[in-house]
Amino acid sequence: MKKLFLLWPLFFLFSCTTLPAIHPDSSPLREPSFACPSPYLKEKSRLVHAIEIRAAGQTRNVVMGVTLVDPVSRSISCAVMTAEGLVLFEAESTPEALNVIRALPPFDAGQFAQNMVDDIKLIFLEPQGHLQAKGYLSSGERVCRYPGANGSRIDVIENDSLKNEIKQYSPSDVLKRHILLDQSGKDVYRHIELSAGGAFDYRLVMTLVEVQPIDPD
Repeated sequence: MKKLFLLWPLFFLFSCTTLPAIHPDSSPLREPSFACPSPYLKEKSRLVHAIEIRAAGQTRNVVMGVTLVDPVSRSISCAVMTAEGLVLFEAESTPEALNVIRALPPFDAGQFAQNMVDDIKLIFLEPQGHLQAKGYLSSGERVCRYPGANGSRIDVIENDSLKNEIKQYSPSDVLKRHILLDQSGKDVYRHIELSAGGAFDYRLVMTLVEVQPIDPD
């Protein structure tokens, strides 16, 4: 597996994008009240995605991701493997602990395991904090804002193009994660794009292969 390359255009975009203002709006052209978008798992599920890892505008690697998520216990099991079935990374996470079972280079680097689990939670699990703000962005999208972990903030955005967006901002209000969820098909998780800012900027393009509800134990 090749190391991820720095994606400078994304770095520039993320470093210049800050927490936007939320505006209440009583215009008759807009809903006076709306339900917050909630593109999150409601039941324990196993999902399989084909994942393209893109950097510098090119696809660097294609892997398979298997994720088991329980929204009740907020526990996660995840694995990354090659198309041939070689397990490159495997971990389990509960609210109390993170257990890395297997991590081959470059998936053994730094905070990769914690970052991956945090990204899975951001995609599939509803924020735990109470709603901080609700209204419209200056561009017209409906948005609900929640507190995230370690002083971050999470915007859940709904627009009229059948896409949900999830944006996570750092405690200093800089955009760190941007997730696009396509709602035009049967399953909201059929196509996911995650763009990450930070020391290494990258984009994951996830295409759903299979989703299976799991009976709770």
